[in-house]
Amino acid sequence: MSLNDNYEEYRRKGIFFVVTGPSGVGKTTIMERVLERDDQLTYSVSHTTRDKRPGEVNGEDYYFVDREKFEGCRDDGRFLEWAEIYGDYYGTSREEIEKIKSEGRDPFMDIDVQGAEQLRKDSSLYGVFVFLAPPSLDELERRIVARGAEGSETRETRIRVAREELSRISEFDYLIVNKELKKAVDSLEAVIRAERLKV
Repeated sequence: MSLNDNYEEYRRKGIFFVVTGPSGVGKTTIMERVLERDDQLTYSVSHTTRDKRPGEVNGEDYYFVDREKFEGCRDDGRFLEWAEIYGDYYGTSREEIEKIKSEGRDPFMDIDVQGAEQLRKDSSLYGVFVFLAPPSLDELERRIVARGAEGSETRETRIRVAREELSRISEFDYLIVNKELKKAVDSLEAVIRAERLKV
């Protein structure tokens, strides 16, 4: 091998970085910080049937669609993964992922445990699965309450689901505990760097 050879041929291309964790754990904040400093990552925008929240933009935060359209896409096999969460559908479209990969970038995905399980079963994908956990359930509940976005019944449901999700940590490649934001961001960046250096 000469020193002029292109080492990039040994690198993985189009790595799926999948970040999962309970609602309120800080996925969005941490992922946004990582995206700001990594031009090779591209956030994969999911489809959802849930209502748009204040400040959210269609096509940036989610593709907001009605149930009929979502079910049509699902039945046509246009989703790599999909799940029903708290009564609303969420899914990742194949077209979105192919577009990111065609640009030579790595898809950066924020999905739930169900969606991650579906992606792990797809042998055509090379995925890296990261579980983002709270320091404790009490702290998670405090964060959910502080958001003030849901009623008490919804909060209780989110805590119950969080317990179920935390019981599945062993299915993931990496575990990051979001006790301190900067450390959590640094840890996720370290995972991404390590995976890109693998042969």
